[in-house]
Amino acid sequence: MDKSWMQLTDRLLSTQYAEGVQQFISQARNHAVGTNCTRCPCRDCYNNIFLPIEEVETHLFINGINPNYHRWIFHGEEEILDVSDEDQTGPYSDEDDYIDDMKQMLGDIREATFMNTQSDNAGPSTQPPMTEANTSFSFDKLLDDARQPLYQGCKQFSKLSFIVKLLHIKTIGGWSIKSFDLLLNLLRSAFPNALLPRSYEESRSLQWGLGFNYHKIHACPNDCVLFWKENADKDECPKCKAPRWLADAQGNRLIPQKVLRHFPLMPRLQRLYMSTKISADMRWHKEQRATNDSIMRHPADSVVWNIFDKDHSWFAEDARNVRLGLASDGFNPFNNLAKPYSIWPVILVPYNLPPWLCMKEQFFITSLIIPRPRSPGNDIDVYLQPLVDELKELWENGVHTYDAYKKETFTLHAALIWTINDFPAYGNLSGWSTKGKLACPACNASTDSKWLKFGRKHSYMGHRRFLPTNHPWRKKKAAFDGCEDHRMPPSILSGPDIVSQLTLLGDVEFGKCFKKRKRTAQELNWTKRSIFFSLPYWSTLKLRHNLDVMHIEKNICDSILGTVMNIPGKSKDNINSRRDLATLGIRKELHLTHQGDRCSMPHACFTLYGHERKAFCEWLADVKFPDGFAGNISRCVDVGDCKISGLKSHDCHVFFQRLLPIAVGGGV
Repeated sequence: MDKSWMQLTDRLLSTQYAEGVQQFISQARNHAVGTNCTRCPCRDCYNNIFLPIEEVETHLFINGINPNYHRWIFHGEEEILDVSDEDQTGPYSDEDDYIDDMKQMLGDIREATFMNTQSDNAGPSTQPPMTEANTSFSFDKLLDDARQPLYQGCKQFSKLSFIVKLLHIKTIGGWSIKSFDLLLNLLRSAFPNALLPRSYEESRSLQWGLGFNYHKIHACPNDCVLFWKENADKDECPKCKAPRWLADAQGNRLIPQKVLRHFPLMPRLQRLYMSTKISADMRWHKEQRATNDSIMRHPADSVVWNIFDKDHSWFAEDARNVRLGLASDGFNPFNNLAKPYSIWPVILVPYNLPPWLCMKEQFFITSLIIPRPRSPGNDIDVYLQPLVDELKELWENGVHTYDAYKKETFTLHAALIWTINDFPAYGNLSGWSTKGKLACPACNASTDSKWLKFGRKHSYMGHRRFLPTNHPWRKKKAAFDGCEDHRMPPSILSGPDIVSQLTLLGDVEFGKCFKKRKRTAQELNWTKRSIFFSLPYWSTLKLRHNLDVMHIEKNICDSILGTVMNIPGKSKDNINSRRDLATLGIRKELHLTHQGDRCSMPHACFTLYGHERKAFCEWLADVKFPDGFAGNISRCVDVGDCKISGLKSHDCHVFFQRLLPIAVGGGV
């Protein structure tokens, strides 16, 4: 079926487009047996909305059809799942993540290597595309392993392709090295003629030709400095004098006390352009994205992206220049909360790719792995130095890269446009403390906070400033803090304003051995000048830090659920909060009542008690959702004990958006 009409832009005057729409509508009618509605594949609906077929036809003429909807699986065409090695055209597949095209990959690498050699022979003025990978890159060895069949007569696998896929399965399945070695021994016993490695280490050596290496950088155990650059040869920390080395249990050798693992960014960005398909996808944000509508589907549709393009037009001219987002948080690699240990990976996300690819795991770029039994906290800047140095180099000079799609070399530049993190990590990366009376980084010095005498914490009640000036809630006293609020919202500080505040910040010493100094009034809540401000473009960004909404939403959901269900230890409605209400003079119906020497807490209207809790749990256990809409929330509900636990982040989102309004509104 000819679908070239889907790419046409002149929809209203093109006869070919009109005939194509009629062909599509006819097929959609035949598929929608017994109903007059079908999914709308226009550029606005993206097959997410069911509409009458006549309205779908109107949408196709006004908005245009989604040009990437090549196979009409929602309108009668059969979905074909091809999992053969020969037909895979990229390193990613929706159905089978470990299937890849080894022949195409080696072909792209061969061509890039040839261009690299040509650049070397052109003279000293031409830099080769893969400067770092050249030191360990052995294409001849890769080619020999790729040409050798796994065993005589084998046509499905070469020695290299089989080991690469086996290692990928190990990663996906979470196998241990011991179990992998046991499997290799079993396979070698069952297939003695197969060219199988003897161990995991030998298996990994087959991939070393691809140059997926990392650097080990020793660090001070107190997070003062890295033993790197000018400190590379020192055996003790120049600040706290802590030893760099520690003897092993046998006392035979010295081992470093702390090691930062740095994965070079430049060669990984270069490899994105060594694949023909990925290289074409890296231009999607500029060449294939719909820019005429006002719907935000990708970071390229944001105001921040557009302002960055205007401020740095030279960077935006080449669609191949990479925009990156940085995410970091701590997690326990041992899957055991009893062990107080956490490491902090620093992950980069390339936003040049379309939205259905840029957030896929195979395109996440691990840049740093920060080790620590505890969080690095404010000292995280010490560990970010190697990454920031690379980002400076990529911005100022770039790196020569071979483009497999265009068959040419170009100078690749990259920029970090924002970070993504939860609120505590926000304080570590931005340098603004997210604790105390000025905890809001956006409000800055205008943060509205009150100290709760009995709760022993700050309360932030200035949110009515952001409402419209004529909003009725601005005049309500008893429902909030006992006062009317007619203030205007605080102004948003620009980059130069923040830089001027940071100039008043005193010297900050990194390291756990140094005592925390008290901040002066002029320093506000700044704890340091973030290392990201050393990037030439960082102060020009309109938005530098993003909050992980799902992470925060889960924390709020747990608090609200604990309060509504009156769970001991998790409810925010306690004696101290009731005493603070009396101090503020609001919510008199919730004040403690005194009867002689005893006091009691009146029941709150927002709290469930007795049979209400059980009825709510029974209703929640019976709720059914469409397939893929949410997890099985009934598994998290214990009707007998009236407990709800184990909700995932997306389950909390569904609970907030769909379930809680029904429960509060009396629909249970």
